[in-house]
Amino acid sequence: MAPNTPPGRPGTLTPEQEGKLRELWAATSKVFGIHNRESSELNGIETPIETETPAASIADVSETPDKEKKKKSRLNVFKRHKDKGDKGNSESNTPSGSATPSDISSLSIADEDDKYGQNKEFKAALANTSPEQLRQTFWSMVKHDHPDALLLRFLRARKWNVDNALVMMISTMHWRATDMHVDDDIIKNGELKAIEDTKSSDPAVKKEAEDLLAQMRMGKSFLHGLDKEGRPLCIVRARLHRQGEQSEASLERYTVYTIETARMLLRPPVDTATIVFDMTGFSLANMDYAPVKFMIKCFEANYPESLGTVLVYKAPWVFNAIWNIIRGWLDPVVAGKVHFCKQIDDLEGFISRNQIPSELGGDEKWEYKYQEPIEGENRLLGAEGAPKRDELESARQGLVKKYESTILEWVHAGEAGKSLDERRTERDAVAEELRSNYWKLDPYVRARTLYDRTGVIQEGGKLDFYGTSKQETTPPSTAPAVAEDTHPDLD
Repeated sequence: MAPNTPPGRPGTLTPEQEGKLRELWAATSKVFGIHNRESSELNGIETPIETETPAASIADVSETPDKEKKKKSRLNVFKRHKDKGDKGNSESNTPSGSATPSDISSLSIADEDDKYGQNKEFKAALANTSPEQLRQTFWSMVKHDHPDALLLRFLRARKWNVDNALVMMISTMHWRATDMHVDDDIIKNGELKAIEDTKSSDPAVKKEAEDLLAQMRMGKSFLHGLDKEGRPLCIVRARLHRQGEQSEASLERYTVYTIETARMLLRPPVDTATIVFDMTGFSLANMDYAPVKFMIKCFEANYPESLGTVLVYKAPWVFNAIWNIIRGWLDPVVAGKVHFCKQIDDLEGFISRNQIPSELGGDEKWEYKYQEPIEGENRLLGAEGAPKRDELESARQGLVKKYESTILEWVHAGEAGKSLDERRTERDAVAEELRSNYWKLDPYVRARTLYDRTGVIQEGGKLDFYGTSKQETTPPSTAPAVAEDTHPDLD
């Protein structure tokens, strides 16, 4: 594990957090139908109790013959002990004092915490999406990440409440696959497909493509550089937005496309990004609440624990009233990540001055220039790449099953058998194989982006944020630099 890894991540979990992760994997395996896999595929491991639907009971607490009791006790991970910190659990007390959800479909986030309708999304996912489809969406989202790390994002976001984390995660999978089509459209088609769609005879398709490209070309937002914590920077130039210039669909597509591209820039121990809202030249004509609400929803509901810091730079006095409205929409944890920087010296508290672009008042002589997609840059996504893609995807499926097998063994064995360190080492080894496999597969499943064309994202997942020479001479500091006053007056 890389040094300076924050708490609550793979390699830095407390025993209690390991237990929560194990519980979430157990519940996830039920929803994904992994528990039904033939024992021969699990290297002789006994399979959990079978269920007919993804909404089946997580636990079986019925009486069993004595000879079966030992076998059932190995599944005690499905029994939840009542936790003062767990809200909204569907529980029934058992004679042993443990509590178990009676039915996965009955799980729900407390109403006061469900401002994005995730309970509804969760139930829709269980009712209308097969376990295998949910499983495939999950592994598509994993990409080059550590599988445990993805689950841990939802656990941290839900304060280690396993049931709430499960609802949040499954609703996210439903949103990705059904609402936004993140992996099979936005990521797969990318910018070059937008170029092609500008020639479409369908006015709606043409409009959305033109709007997406307009935002890319003007650089309404862009990814460039690192802050002092080593987090990738997304710089948003608020003055370039005008309400009504782009369709709502294209704004949402552009937002998700940018977030997903930023995920390609994350490497452990860095697992969050920093957003800089450049408010230079901002006026009320630039304010548009709908895309702001969508962005907040993305980070709070669908990309949890992905936002490191938000820097609001040179906000004019007219932003006072706007901020009071926006702050009311934010989760307090997210609101606490917002810092106001009135001048370059404030911004330098978070980003080294020689890595702040000159347009923001820094010393880096760099400016945004959009490089148009190149004809044929996505040829490996088509028939030409099919044989190799099939080979790599087949290998990936094998690694996924291998990882799931380590999880099921862990779920069954509980605290018995191998130590936690041994089990983590096993999962880490397979996770590394999955990471390596993904970057081989990447050109066959992800359309090239501006950041591939400019050399920021390189072959095999290597990154070059500034150009090799600069990266070698001025690496970003890993020392924290946070201002105590996060919400100073804007006057």
